[in-house]
Amino acid sequence: MKVLVVRLDSFGDVLLAGPAVRAAAEHASHLTVVCGPLGEPAARMLPGVDDVIVWQAPWEGTHPPPVDEADVMGLVETLRERAFEAALVLTSFHQSPLPAALLLRLAGVRRIGADSVDHAGHLLDVRHQRLPGRHEAQAALDTAVAMGFQPRAGDDGRLRVLPTPDTVPLTGNGPYVVVHPGASAQARSWDAGRHAQAVLLLADAGHRVVVTGGPGETGLTRQVAGDVAIDLGGRTSPRTLAGVLYGADVLVCGNTGPAHLAAAVGTPVVSLFAPVVPASRWAPFGVPSVLLGDQRAPCADTRARNCPVPGHPCLNGVTPEDVLSAVHKLLKVSS
Repeated sequence: MKVLVVRLDSFGDVLLAGPAVRAAAEHASHLTVVCGPLGEPAARMLPGVDDVIVWQAPWEGTHPPPVDEADVMGLVETLRERAFEAALVLTSFHQSPLPAALLLRLAGVRRIGADSVDHAGHLLDVRHQRLPGRHEAQAALDTAVAMGFQPRAGDDGRLRVLPTPDTVPLTGNGPYVVVHPGASAQARSWDAGRHAQAVLLLADAGHRVVVTGGPGETGLTRQVAGDVAIDLGGRTSPRTLAGVLYGADVLVCGNTGPAHLAAAVGTPVVSLFAPVVPASRWAPFGVPSVLLGDQRAPCADTRARNCPVPGHPCLNGVTPEDVLSAVHKLLKVSS
């Protein structure tokens, strides 16, 4: 059976779909993932994926493209040619799967399932409704199971990626802590100066520190690393970053993709978690973690990308000493 899994949005969202993808792959002769450009690197790291179709939907992301009939119908024709027998549409708790389901129906997909609170008419064959407060990774797997895609016996349902490369040439030998200061939204960012102070405290406490970031974050990583940490800003692909995180004792970062990548390679996370989305749904999944940040701040559940509260109190109340203490707590748990 040829199975399609649709998971649009970003890198971390696709990683969280991993357990559901593995479950679907158990019942598929060939499994394809449809994702957006930001999610493509994650999709290509997921076990069970045979093929990836990259498509930027006009209803997803912070800067979606305009509706282009030729582009939309091009996707429909591509899907029609591949003759998928079943499709699983995965979304976040606040999103509707119905636009994607409509395109799949036009493409002739025989059986379509998704998590939906909306009346789906003839768009869904399986209309699952998630349990309240379910973590996004669990909710996605629940939807797969509702489609009849039971996971393999013994699969623990945790996040997972394909084997990572050796990154010792980048990090050097010996234990280290990774600090990833960047985030995709300002509301989820801890102050760069506080990050730099935390790096200094970690180094003073005897830890080797590795600072990571994307190509557009090299100024930030340089500031945070200072003279005491290894600066890998702009020097890691997503797969290489997975290797760096796999070798780390702990990751310190915000609610952003690398937190889920760390979880996928089994590394504990100190999560500087702004409550603009609920931690119950988006915290690092399946690994030891410490959440720092006021989860009852006025910005809670606003889904804001820019902090709506002067002074950014939910995260700016966190001190570098709090981070050091959280790292040491996780080191004791994992030792």
